Amino acid sequence: MTEATPARKDPTLLQASLPLVFLILFLYLNVRFFEDTLAGSNQMALILAAAIAGLVAYRTGVRWKEMETSIVRSISSAMPAILILFLIGALAGTWMLSGVVPLLIYYGLEILNPKIFLFAAITISALVSLATGSSWSTIATIGIALMGIGRTLGIHDGLVAGAIISGAYFGDKMSPLSDTTNLAPAMAGTDLFTHIRYMTITTWPSILLAMIAFLVIGFTLHYPVNHADVQEVMQALRETFHLSAWLLIVPVLLIYIIIRKVPAVPALLTGVLLGVVFALIFQPQAVRQVADSGGSFAKIAWIASMKSMFGPVDIPTSSPIVTKLLATRGMAGMLNTIWLILSAMVFGGMMESGQFLIRISKSILWFVRGTTSLVASTVFTCIFFNITASDQYISIVVPGRMFAKTYRRRGYKPELLSRTLEDAGTVTSVLIPWNTGGATQSTVLGVPTVVYLPFAFFNLISPVMSIVIAALNYKIRRFKPGEIAEEKEIKVK
Repeated sequence: MTEATPARKDPTLLQASLPLVFLILFLYLNVRFFEDTLAGSNQMALILAAAIAGLVAYRTGVRWKEMETSIVRSISSAMPAILILFLIGALAGTWMLSGVVPLLIYYGLEILNPKIFLFAAITISALVSLATGSSWSTIATIGIALMGIGRTLGIHDGLVAGAIISGAYFGDKMSPLSDTTNLAPAMAGTDLFTHIRYMTITTWPSILLAMIAFLVIGFTLHYPVNHADVQEVMQALRETFHLSAWLLIVPVLLIYIIIRKVPAVPALLTGVLLGVVFALIFQPQAVRQVADSGGSFAKIAWIASMKSMFGPVDIPTSSPIVTKLLATRGMAGMLNTIWLILSAMVFGGMMESGQFLIRISKSILWFVRGTTSLVASTVFTCIFFNITASDQYISIVVPGRMFAKTYRRRGYKPELLSRTLEDAGTVTSVLIPWNTGGATQSTVLGVPTVVYLPFAFFNLISPVMSIVIAALNYKIRRFKPGEIAEEKEIKVK
């Protein structure tokens, strides 16, 4: 006789919450005892918390095979982000070697005044992201250059990163080319442009408040800009690179490719290869320095190109500031971040296998009484999934499925749900250190998540604005009496 498999039991709220309690405790201890929590301690915290989730899930009747399947499915959902992350590392290296990023820094130092820099950073990032529909591509290209300018001007890293992220996520949220902007209405059951138009009610006040905040900060805070240092940086850039306006072809072509709806991976790979080609044409001196090898130019070109894509690159200059500014880590520099993402997906998969996330989320619905509490519950659920499942797509898909019928049953049109999903799900992923968004952007910009978090004003204001607009009952769309709510099949595209 074979041993009967124990009947699966629904987890209690205490059982579902236990792994989260331990995760918070482990992360707190890491902050207390480690200087660099992303070098391994946070990864282990997530793995240990996943183990606790597994033990609890086993007690409720979940078998290991189910847990393993859930973990693999969770990791699979993060693979596109990991591929993009690798290519972003390569892009940073080749664009630095080609002189594209140094040129953007040089032009920025010539044009931008420190007082309006933060306002300019959020505006530029917003426009580029709106055109491309991608916050990740915007931050990996224009964002890196803006970080270089901000550091040269002596502006706090957190402020600069906060302005870049605020603008990039505004564009990502409002662009019809964005994947999350298409995903949210699909989950709620409305169409794309109805969703975008309805988002303006909460999104425009949020971005305007963020812009005003950065403008006020720029004109009120004193930044000890050393003009001699700025001139030193510009001189070192001129000596090290051939700064030609022709280099702008590379970012312009990449933006055009993305606007043409070419998928992120081939688009970024094209940007990487364009950087290599322009490096060989315009920066032969820098190529020789990076290769650090004798022989034919073909050999030198191959070594330098490969090193700029896969590993750390230091381009020596006459200025220590510039040498540090131009250092890149390539694909290899992304490995700690990828390790963090994989660990987070293991934790998320284990929590999902025990149905702990659904159990906690359902308990939130108990507090729903009216419009404000329904929107607030959706906001908190999206943020909860960003923290626990560590992926912005999951934070849109799962709450979207959970709340769709509730919104319709209570008479609200689906665009209210789709807007709330983006107000809370899309923009808060970058605020969580172990989320794919937060882990990626902190690595790309070289600024820890906890450092830029207080200054990512747009991302902080958006979920609050969603609740405030609901509390004011401002333009809350409801089905009219007798109006039939068209039921649409909800699919993940």
